[in-house]
Amino acid sequence: RGAADAAEGPVAVTRFWLVRHGPTHARTMIGWTDLPADLSDSAALMRLSAHLPKHAPVISSDLTRAMATADALGPRPRLPHDPALREINFGQWETRPFAEIEAESPDHIRAFWDRPGDIAPPGGESWNALSIRTWAALDRLQDLAPDIIVVAHFGPIVAALQRAEGLSPEAAFAHRIDNLSVTSLSLAPPKVFSINHRP
Repeated sequence: RGAADAAEGPVAVTRFWLVRHGPTHARTMIGWTDLPADLSDSAALMRLSAHLPKHAPVISSDLTRAMATADALGPRPRLPHDPALREINFGQWETRPFAEIEAESPDHIRAFWDRPGDIAPPGGESWNALSIRTWAALDRLQDLAPDIIVVAHFGPIVAALQRAEGLSPEAAFAHRIDNLSVTSLSLAPPKVFSINHRP
């Protein structure tokens, strides 16, 4: 089933197929910084594409690494890119090595990672702010189609898991989400089908 089914009436449950973009190989804090993805592993992309529902519409964040990964999944119905699906905004920490920030502001960055919630980088975004915009973006997609492929980033995927599993931010943050992995879930009702699956 695909987007055309939406014309026949409300969809009972929307299953989201959350794909993390291809790797950037960056070793710094990369959130809203618009780096390209390495999509040279054509075999992995073919396996990923084959694993995903064939006629499901695809939406991505508006960052290049997500848009290019969505393009690499082959011809599928496309929805407009959504900036609400971006990675967390690291503000003044963007493009800086973790060790450099830790040397400069050890308490701040440790609190940001260890107690995710309302703590934000200077000029950046808190975990709760990321979660709110991610959940709103997914809610807008509810009932659009039985299956929707969302190509996004670590933060939004973990935020979706937090809601679907009813987790604390700390517990959600413990999830591993690899590049080109698939996490599949529904939000209404909340159910998780797979986490960090590598086809």
